[in-house]
Amino acid sequence: MSLYAATKKTDELMSESYSHLYRIAQTGLRFFTVYGPWGRPDMAVWLFTEAIFAGQPIKVFNHGDMSRDFTYIDDIVAGVVAALDLPPADDGAVKDGGSVAPHRIWNIGNHRRERLLDLIGEIERACGMQAQLDMQPMQQGDVPATYADISAIADATGFAPDTAISDGIPRFVAWYRDYYEV
Repeated sequence: MSLYAATKKTDELMSESYSHLYRIAQTGLRFFTVYGPWGRPDMAVWLFTEAIFAGQPIKVFNHGDMSRDFTYIDDIVAGVVAALDLPPADDGAVKDGGSVAPHRIWNIGNHRRERLLDLIGEIERACGMQAQLDMQPMQQGDVPATYADISAIADATGFAPDTAISDGIPRFVAWYRDYYEV
């Protein structure tokens, strides 16, 4: 249903094919709703912060009945670094993600679902301003919830994200205020 999901799956299949054909070890990393300084300005945390400071309404899809595994950038970096020195073996054994090639897939996320309205509340607190909510129906191709099962990377590397949105959102908003001088 989702073009976004289809492109991610296609990328993983191409990577696995390449790994199978050329025996090059590869680890696919699935990031879950990354936010933080220098993040993507098309993501919810950035869009909501920008709109709140501008006094503009924010679109809240599925009437706010959404949850995501919001992951602070520092936790993403920790997961990437943990994966760097542990390439999958070319031993014919089944790897995380199901490949027998030297190819695996690991989720990197915060490992907890956060309600969208709770996220908005954290942004409001950090901004010191109330959001104007424009409740919208579910977008076509979207899903009501995401969640990162990080057990594979945690078991292999000890990866353990530790930034809750109550810590990460104020850090992002402080960076945003400084960068945009608001």
